[in-house]
Amino acid sequence: MKQHQAKQEGFTIIEVMLVLAIAALIFLMVFVALPALQRGQRDTARKNDVQNIAAAVTQYTSNNRGKFPDSKGLKGYLGDLSNLDKESISVQDNAGNGTVTPTTESAIVVKGVRCDATNSDGATLKKGTSKQFVVVTKLEAGGNGVAYCLES
Repeated sequence: MKQHQAKQEGFTIIEVMLVLAIAALIFLMVFVALPALQRGQRDTARKNDVQNIAAAVTQYTSNNRGKFPDSKGLKGYLGDLSNLDKESISVQDNAGNGTVTPTTESAIVVKGVRCDATNSDGATLKKGTSKQFVVVTKLEAGGNGVAYCLES
């Protein structure tokens, strides 16, 4: 009499380990890429906020016969900012050369200058006309961050 051996169904341990290793690799790639993607999104939001601040300064100046706003006056012209707190925005009247060092949570508006160079230490500014201004913030790009300077 022949004995029929029952056919065993299922996966071998090697197949299970291979599937788990592939899944772990996919999770690792997602967790490595996700923080960089989030940094990029926050930097884009900061750039949009800087553009909104520059537009508010221009609108304030137009509505007040060319007068440049102070920090308090500017806040009344700002709409919603996605990444910056309105209280962290400062306005400076600086008609000379120099460097400003913002943080990723703040923005600095400087009158009478234009952007010269940006790096992780801040933005270097050059003397401009009395009608020019810049808005500077810090981006997270590259891990150490770099200043972002927008001229009027």
